[in-house]
Order: sequence, then structure tokens, then C-alpha cells
Amino acid sequence: MIKKIAVVTGASSGFGMLTALELAENGFEVISTMRDKKRSTNLLSEAKSSGITGNITIHELDVTSAESVSLFKELVERVGQVDVLVNNAGFAGAGFVEEIPIDEYRSQFETNVFGAIAVTQAVLPIMRKTSKGKIINVSSISGRVGFPGLSPYVSSKYALEGWSESLRLEVKSFGIDVILVEPGSFQTNIWTSGKKVTENSLKKESPYYEMMRKLEDHIESGSSKFEDPKVVARLITAIALKKKTTLRYAIGRGVKITLLFKMLVPWTIFEKIVLRRLR
Repeated sequence: MIKKIAVVTGASSGFGMLTALELAENGFEVISTMRDKKRSTNLLSEAKSSGITGNITIHELDVTSAESVSLFKELVERVGQVDVLVNNAGFAGAGFVEEIPIDEYRSQFETNVFGAIAVTQAVLPIMRKTSKGKIINVSSISGRVGFPGLSPYVSSKYALEGWSESLRLEVKSFGIDVILVEPGSFQTNIWTSGKKVTENSLKKESPYYEMMRKLEDHIESGSSKFEDPKVVARLITAIALKKKTTLRYAIGRGVKITLLFKMLVPWTIFEKIVLRRLR
């Protein structure tokens, strides 16, 4: 029996690492990609403990580098099969719009949006030839609900959502499914070492300093309620194994209620509630 092959980007930590492990435990051959192969230590250690090292290979991939993506494309062409692509590589940019240099927005989009597009373009010809495949894009509730102080991250996830909708409609007839997974707040390093706050909003003389501090406090105060990221990895794996999928899968404590609330209540009410949380 031919094993299914999955590609996971950003697999050195967080959702990516856990998803690579979960897919491997469920019989997938997993090509786990990351910018720096030296950061594969935790992934390989966990794989060894679970007896699934043979199902995981490490490949260096910087999704923002055309050369790196080209080498990745050569790899998947040699393999000749990709059943599942998990576009997970990303980071969270923060700060207030007036103070964020345009280059920081560009950097955010290069990874979270253009990186996903580049890797998908590398894999699509193979999926199309085999008339099957799933492209699972790791988005966020931030791709459906805006929040002050997080506009680089929020806007990149909104863009990922719109692009994924278009892509699903383009490739469905080729037997390829495009899926969005939209986590809420989970205990990953995207809100610790993975978050990049523009230095201007951290200066005390900034007109937004107090709001920035309250935003940081708000995220920190909610960290004890963050859920286990393994739940997201299990969901991604369940989707990878499904025969039929839908476009969006929201997951996390209070996420579905928040999305429903935003859809049903007038903006003026929604706005007041969000701003009240930062007082």
C-alpha cells in the first residue's frame, strides 16, 4: 500500500511541529519544512519517543526565498506525490498603524501570504496531475475579526482567507480541496517569541504606548486560558483524512460564538465591546 505524503511548513515548533507528528502517527510520510534545520531537534526528539522517526524527513525551506522554494519544488517533483499540504509557516506582527514601517507590513505578508502562495504553486501541478490533494491553510480567528494593535497579522490573515476562497473555487474541479483552519487563542510561541512588535509602539513617548501596554496585558492575562495546540494538530489531521471537506474550520474556546456575534450585531455595538476590553 502506497503511503500518503504530507508537506508541513513551519514545522520546527507550534502547530507545525505538532501537526507533523500527528500526521506521521496516522501513517503519513511527512516532509517537515523549516527555515533552519538546526531547529528540528524537538520535532525529531518527539518523533523518536513515539517511534515514528521513519515517517518524518526534514527539509530546509524559507517560504520567502524564491531560490529556497525552487529547491523545494525540485524535491516534490522527484517525490512525484503530495497528498496534503499544510501551509503553516507564519509569524504575528503587532503595533499601531501610524507607527509601523511599510517594510514591516511587507515582511508580514511575505511570510503569511506570499509564502503560502509560493509553496502552493510549487505543489499544485503534482496534485492536479494525480487529480487529488488537500491544501490546508492555517489561518486564525484574526482572519475574520480585526483587533487593535495587531493590524499586520490581522490583514495578512484576512488576505489568506480571501485567497483561499478563490483558490478552492479554482481547483475543486481537479479533485483538490482547499481548507482554512481558524484557531483562536492557543498556547504557541506566536504570542511569545513569535510575535514581532514594532519598536515605535513600545516607546513611552508613543501616543499609543498605553494602548500597547493594555494590549500586552490583555494577551498575557488570557494566556492561562489558552488551549492545548495539539487540538489544532488533531483537527488538521482529521481534515487530511476526510473524504469530503468544507472551506472553513474554526476551532478554540469561544471562537464560534465570537464569529456569530460579529455577524449578527451592529458594528457600533461590536466596536464598543472590543474597545472596552482595552480600558
